[in-house]
Amino acid sequence: MDWFWWVFIFFMAGGFAKVADIARTALRTRHERKMERLASARQARQALEASQKPPEPVCGCTHHLAKHDKKGKCHERVEIPVAWDADHKPVQYEAGQCTCQQYVGPQPLSQIYAEDLTDLA
Repeated sequence: MDWFWWVFIFFMAGGFAKVADIARTALRTRHERKMERLASARQARQALEASQKPPEPVCGCTHHLAKHDKKGKCHERVEIPVAWDADHKPVQYEAGQCTCQQYVGPQPLSQIYAEDLTDLA
């Protein structure tokens, strides 16, 4: 029964609050590290998926190559600002033609040909 008094004194002196605080801090740290690991794994997975995609043929106006004709003129409709406020920020827009003139970007390859390697020696 002597141990009971020691436990009672420990809890009355605030020992339980300290133990609970240490446990709460440990669980919070564990949770933060787990979330960091999950975010790191997600970023690695997204980077791997992005590396497998071929480059998109996008013009300087951010429209796809399919929106341009053979001469390079863009046929996409865009919003053009027509009114500005005192801070020179657009307030009102109208639909208009994209003004870019030429496609600039990677040309998609239709097919890749590589000769067979032979050992002639």
